[in-house]
Amino acid sequence: MSWIGSSRGPPLLACSRIVRARLRKDVQMTKSRWTKKWKQWVAPTKLPGVWKMKEGGHIVRARVTDPTSGRMREIKRVLSDADERAAYEWLESEKAKVLETSALGQHRKQRFCDFAVSLLERKVAKREIKSAAGRERWKCTLEHLIAGTTAPDAETYVPAFGEFFLDQLRVAHVERWKEGICGLIAAGHYCPSTANGWFSILRVILKAARRELDLPSVGTDGVSTFDLSGHHTYSEELPNALTPEQTKEFLGLMRSWFPQHFAMAKLGFATGLRPSTLRALRRKGVEADVHWDSGRLLVRRSHSRGTEVMNTTKQKVRYSIQLPQEIVHDLKWHVETQLATPEQQESDILFPSLTGSFRARSVLDKPYQEISDALSFGFSITPRGMRRTFNDLARMAEVEGIANAHPQSPTPATSLVGAVGFEPTTSTV
Repeated sequence: MSWIGSSRGPPLLACSRIVRARLRKDVQMTKSRWTKKWKQWVAPTKLPGVWKMKEGGHIVRARVTDPTSGRMREIKRVLSDADERAAYEWLESEKAKVLETSALGQHRKQRFCDFAVSLLERKVAKREIKSAAGRERWKCTLEHLIAGTTAPDAETYVPAFGEFFLDQLRVAHVERWKEGICGLIAAGHYCPSTANGWFSILRVILKAARRELDLPSVGTDGVSTFDLSGHHTYSEELPNALTPEQTKEFLGLMRSWFPQHFAMAKLGFATGLRPSTLRALRRKGVEADVHWDSGRLLVRRSHSRGTEVMNTTKQKVRYSIQLPQEIVHDLKWHVETQLATPEQQESDILFPSLTGSFRARSVLDKPYQEISDALSFGFSITPRGMRRTFNDLARMAEVEGIANAHPQSPTPATSLVGAVGFEPTTSTV
C-alpha cells in the first residue's frame, strides 16, 4: 500500500487499488436547490414555468408575444394553494388567452363557402330560420352565391364568391357579380326580384362576417339592390286578383267541381289568410283554432312542408279573427260532408289530406288553374290571389288598415263579406 498524492486538489486516499476518487464538499445537499427570485425562495420543478416556493405553494411565470402589439408580455402569479400540476394548467390557460387574438386573426382567412354554410347551420340551430321553406330558400341561394349561376340554356355562366377569402371580398367583386346577373335578367332567365332575394342573403352573410371576424369592411357596403322599376309581378292585365262578381263565379264553380276545397278557398278570400296558415288550422282538440260557438278563429300556426309546423305566423304575430256566421256555416258544412276517410275524421286538422295529415303546398294549384281556364277571365288566378283579392276588396270597402293586413284587425272577414256580397253556402251555388 502506498500513498498517492497530487499537487492539485486534496490528497487521494491510500488503497490497494489505484482508484482516483475526489471527496465532495457539499455532502449534505438537499433535493431542492433554493434560490431567491421575485422576492421568494423558489426551486425549479419538472414543469416549465412552474417554481416551488419554500414556504409552500407554487409561483408560475412565462413570457409570450402579444399578437396585438408584437411585444413580450409577462404572466406571473403566486398560487399558494395549488399543486404543481394545477399551477401548470393555470399558466397554460393564461397563455392561451393571450394568444386567442392570434386565432381570431387566422379566422379572417375563412373562405366564403365555409362561413356561409356554417352560418346557415347556426341559424337553423338557434331557430332563427324556423320553417322548412326558409331552409330550402337559403340552401338554393347558397348554391348561386357559392358555385355561381348558369343560365338555363347553359351558354352563360356567372361566377360567384365560393373560394374568396372573406377579408379579400371587395365591393368590385360584388359589382362584377351584379353585372353578370343583370345580363341573365335582361335575357329573361331570371327576374330582378329573385336576384334581390339572393342579394339580401349575401348581405346577411357578409354582415355576420364583419361582426364575427372584426372585418373593417365587406363587399356589399354601398352596393344597391337590383332595379325593379321595369319589372312588375302583377299588372292591370294580369292582376292575380278577382272582382266581387268574379269571386262569386269562381267560388260557385269551386263548390261544383272541387267541393273538398271550397271551404278552404272561401275562408282564404274572406280573411286574406295565406295558404300556409289555412293548412295549419285545427278544428278540434285541446288547442283547436276554430271556436265554433263564438265564431272566433285563432291564427297562430303556419305549415310549410311535410309535417313540419311553425308555432307562429309569417308576421311573427298571433292574432284572432271574428268570423261572420256565414263562414262558420261553410266550415261546419265542410266538416260534416267533406271529411270522407276515417283518417280525415280522426284528424284535428280543419282541412286534412286523405291520410289525415297536412295538405300539400300545391293542393290548390290545379283546381285554381282549371277554374281560371273555364271562366275565361283573361288571366290565371293562383292561391296567392286569395290574399290579393282580399286586400283589393277591402280597399274598395274602404276598411281602414285592412289593406295592410294588420294582424290585430278584429273584423276583416265581416267587412269583406259585406263588400263582396257573399251569400250563404246553400244559395251561392
